[in-house]
Amino acid sequence: MLLSAFFLILVFAAGVAVDLAPSGPGYTANSIAQTAIKAPRAAEIPNPVRTQQAKDAAAATVVAVYDYSADRASSKADLQAAELGLDLLPIDDAFSATKAPEARQVELQSALPTLPADARVTLKALDPLRWPIVKQAAQTLLVAAERQQINDTALASRRAELIAQYMPTGLSTAEQGLVAALASPLIVANSSFSATLTKQAQDAKAASVPTVQDSFQAGQVIVDQGHSIGPAEMVDISFFGLDATRVDWGRPAAWMLLGIAICAVLLGWLWRFRPDYWNRGQTLVLIGLIFAVAVLAVKLPAGRATLPYLIPTAAAGMLLTVLLDASAGMVMVALVAIVAGTATGSSLELASYVFLGGFAGLLAVRKGERLNYFVQAGMAIAATDVVVVAVFTLLGQHDVAGMLQLWGAALGAAAIATVVTIGSFALLGNLFGILTGSQLMELANPSQPLLRRLLTETPGTYHHSLMVGNLAEPAATAIGADPLLTRVAAYYHDIGKLANPLVFIENQSNGENIHDELSPEDSAAILREHVAAGIDLAYRAKLPKPLIAFIPQHHGTALLSYFYAKARVEAAAPFGGLDTVAGAAAADAVDQRRFRHSGPKPQTREAAVLMLADGVEASVRSLSSRDEASIKAMVSQIVQERLGDGQLNECDITIRDLERVREAFVGQLIGMYHQRIAYPQNKIVELETRRDRGLG
Repeated sequence: MLLSAFFLILVFAAGVAVDLAPSGPGYTANSIAQTAIKAPRAAEIPNPVRTQQAKDAAAATVVAVYDYSADRASSKADLQAAELGLDLLPIDDAFSATKAPEARQVELQSALPTLPADARVTLKALDPLRWPIVKQAAQTLLVAAERQQINDTALASRRAELIAQYMPTGLSTAEQGLVAALASPLIVANSSFSATLTKQAQDAKAASVPTVQDSFQAGQVIVDQGHSIGPAEMVDISFFGLDATRVDWGRPAAWMLLGIAICAVLLGWLWRFRPDYWNRGQTLVLIGLIFAVAVLAVKLPAGRATLPYLIPTAAAGMLLTVLLDASAGMVMVALVAIVAGTATGSSLELASYVFLGGFAGLLAVRKGERLNYFVQAGMAIAATDVVVVAVFTLLGQHDVAGMLQLWGAALGAAAIATVVTIGSFALLGNLFGILTGSQLMELANPSQPLLRRLLTETPGTYHHSLMVGNLAEPAATAIGADPLLTRVAAYYHDIGKLANPLVFIENQSNGENIHDELSPEDSAAILREHVAAGIDLAYRAKLPKPLIAFIPQHHGTALLSYFYAKARVEAAAPFGGLDTVAGAAAADAVDQRRFRHSGPKPQTREAAVLMLADGVEASVRSLSSRDEASIKAMVSQIVQERLGDGQLNECDITIRDLERVREAFVGQLIGMYHQRIAYPQNKIVELETRRDRGLG
């Protein structure tokens, strides 16, 4: 992916650099021949396009191949015959010699509920001595039919055909109908369409087609005047070199070198200062795509007087700022400014115009959480570009009329850049798996369907999620992670509990705990299921994939320690408890893997913060005393447990970060659980009265 991103950037930079001066015909596919194209000499040309067309036509003649085999059909016949024998046991019993006529009629009425009405009439009227003959006929018919090829694509017609073909003789018309009714449901397909065998037959058919040779005499017409040049004709044209052009490599070589230099600098910056982007192929492709489009946009109108100032180059910087970060946007703006200045003949004015306008835009747009930020960015771009044009007008570059024209172009470019950014950032974010600020703000809205369900169906989990978000957001801010992403992830991290709310303690309002009746293993299995359920629910709700990743990562491979400890105690109990050697051995034999979540472990700092906040919130809530010392001790314990368990080994969080997270948690929790003043009863009544009256 890294090589493809580099190749994408290089190809676009080189592609816009090639300012060709074509000479010669230069025929291309799907164009119209302005004059008759003739072969310059005699030749026999292997034509792969016509050969492939012939192969495709030959393969299309192959009929569908089915996977029928006689052995499998015979086995299927035996199985179906055995099933028929089982189905007919109630009828055998009804026709036994000891059965009274009235009882026989009752049993025959209830036997084989799927038997058609006319066949049942025949069955009930059948002489008991004829039943063995009818039964044998049905079995004979079924076995004979099932041993023939029965394709699943024509089962009904094939079944009728086989019944008519293999119906035994010596039966009355009514008995034949009864035999057909008994055997027909069990005549099933024993041959299915095989895509593999059909493909093999098609490939073999295609392989038998010889290479198609196009034969030409000197002067023979390849494509007549006014006709379209198809891919097959292009093979012949290319063979004679009639599609070749000659290029002047002067300016293209210079542009190629500039493109390589800029790409090298851009990739070097990413490698040195943004290793997380460097290791994400999709992000590199996004940067390369935006860079390539921006370079194309500034190169195409090169040489015009006003048009280059109308190109919305600031959109490139704003897009990367909203989707990635401001530093990436600033680097992009600087490199595009270099290309813009070079494209117009080393114009310092246009380079300054592109750089300063783009820089103002990315400063104003921030992370694009709100629509008015984009409007402010557009205004900042317009104002900055107007100032740049005015400066160079004062330096003698333009007259007043030229300045006014460029001012109009600057306002238009700012408006277009704003519209382009608003219209494309969400699309690019979805395409490249990047969550934008506006998406996160929308997902954080309590009116979101999943959050509404959490509130109404699992109020305890909803409150827990809010508290985790309140804890995680300042902690993420403290270590330079994305606080909005962390908060929104906290809101959705436990949506899997919607599948079975009452197995979680925060949703048990009646004091009854289902886990008191379950084994520790069963309790652990039930609790672990909410992760998979949450992922399924998130995909059904079409949550962004980066947000879904938090659902399994917030637990990592952590141990359900309560139930693991309970399982150890129960295992040791028959041997005198954990204090005995036998009890300790029995406890150690408990498989810890059955009490661990499936993972993966947190892959980002945001996921690590969420894991810690989730554990801290649940643990602190269980404290009987929530004074500062107890809160600090519990927070430190949770952080050390996760660190010691290796849960934070796969993300780039540092020990310094963990200390800052711990401090942020403690500060937030002390604020949440601070002691209130014990008002006298009369003061409480007064406050309640003032509140009811809307006075305080």
